[in-house]
Amino acid sequence: MLVVARLSPPDDEDAFRRDIRAAIDALASRPGHVSTRLARALDDPAMWVLVSEWVNVGSYRRALSSYDVKMASGVLMGAVVPEPTAYEVVESHAAGDAEPH
Repeated sequence: MLVVARLSPPDDEDAFRRDIRAAIDALASRPGHVSTRLARALDDPAMWVLVSEWVNVGSYRRALSSYDVKMASGVLMGAVVPEPTAYEVVESHAAGDAEPH
């Protein structure tokens, strides 16, 4: 499953990057975490996106409920644009694959 969270962080980019790194590290330490990427919008540098991949929705929900993640992700949660964030992968295609999965 994918989690796609658009972020509108506070003005202090250095603090945001430091705090988001702590949140990413906490998420990455949880069972079921596959990957996480942070990106900034090219057309609007004030918008960011955090994309994480999880083995399943249960792993993601357990990660969010862990004490370490809750403590490390305060800034992240405050910057998330309120919209749906969890997505079920229904098809994927990687470079070199002959057929979608």
